[in-house]
Amino acid sequence: MATVLSGSTGRIVTLDIIRGIAVMGIFSVNIVAFAMIEAAYFNPGAYGGASGASLAVWAANMIVIDGKMRTLFSMLFGASMLLVIERAEASGQSGAAVHVRRMLVLLGFGLIHYFFIWFGDILTLYAVSGLVAFLFRPLSNRTLMVFGAMLLGLHMLIFGGFSVAMYQADVVAHAPGATRAAIERWNDGLGAFYPTATQLAEDKALHLGPWTSFVAHTFSEWQKIIPFTLLWMPNTIGLMLIGMAGYRSGYLTGEWSDTRYRRIASAFIPLGLAAGLAVVIYDISSRFYSVGLFGAFVVADTPFITLMALGYAALIILLTRSGGWLSQRFAAAGRCAFTNYLGTSLIATFVFYGWGLGFYGSVSRAQAWLLVPLVWVLMLAWSKPWLERFHYGPFEWAWRSLARGKLQPMRKEKPIGTAATA
Repeated sequence: MATVLSGSTGRIVTLDIIRGIAVMGIFSVNIVAFAMIEAAYFNPGAYGGASGASLAVWAANMIVIDGKMRTLFSMLFGASMLLVIERAEASGQSGAAVHVRRMLVLLGFGLIHYFFIWFGDILTLYAVSGLVAFLFRPLSNRTLMVFGAMLLGLHMLIFGGFSVAMYQADVVAHAPGATRAAIERWNDGLGAFYPTATQLAEDKALHLGPWTSFVAHTFSEWQKIIPFTLLWMPNTIGLMLIGMAGYRSGYLTGEWSDTRYRRIASAFIPLGLAAGLAVVIYDISSRFYSVGLFGAFVVADTPFITLMALGYAALIILLTRSGGWLSQRFAAAGRCAFTNYLGTSLIATFVFYGWGLGFYGSVSRAQAWLLVPLVWVLMLAWSKPWLERFHYGPFEWAWRSLARGKLQPMRKEKPIGTAATA
């Protein structure tokens, strides 16, 4: 049976635990994009350190976390989407209407996040993708998996084509007598992974300057969010469909046998680790050649990242079967995942940007990562006590209230403990 919280909440603890771990893992890789120029996220050679501890942090994230936790989170989004729709319909509401309202409110949060806080927003992508993923809801689990795999294949074709085009652009831009247009095409693409000293200085000045200047700059480049969303929709929708099938089949809710979960974890996780290690070895040996780096991680590693995320889900389920205090903390962090995700943006921008402590562009990758375990502890520390007193996390409450068009009850009549049961 699916694991649920005791009491009247009816929460599926397994989903909450996996979601909590995923949102924590996402921050582990996002920290670089908060602390330094965007190019450093993919290319350690661009900034932040490509040797020693900084290289080790990059390699560990690439092998163990990067892409895997976002993939897992996307699957959980698809699973939770179905869960909300089913419960709405069970209470006599229109599942479609409830879902559309939730996605439109999420879109609003995402746009605010993108324009006013951080360019790395993923909520906008999730909201738009969620609206499309809903259309696949009537399909069988097998068909959802097939369409999910096809959409991941489409993602690989799109970005594979882009990688080939960028390789050709690189060759033309660096050929003798290259035209200005050829050079600009390269620099506007993956050539941006090699920022000049001038670009580094301009980027640092922007993020250390007034918040109003940052917002004005973001609005001046508003159109960037459109191609990003469109290009990543096949991948995101595909993962949501796989998550929908994982929910219906009982895989993501812990209903499969331990034997099956062990087989999946023991097969998929080592495979994913090997693929991640191969990407790291190639990237280092190529001296972080942007075209190869992009193609290896975003294209070639996609199926292995997906399988590894499924393996992680199996392992998490196995390790948290018996519950315990840590499982309860992870579950609470997952119930407050929306608040925790937005909270990491608020904390990290305060630490690094100019309207806060101003450490942007002045720390190495390894130094920036030191903030990660502190935020992890904070997530685990606040979420459970909060939920013992309140029905929802702060941003979960706002999302629910706006989607329903009225304020939802927030404070519980009295604090009650929660315990996971197998």
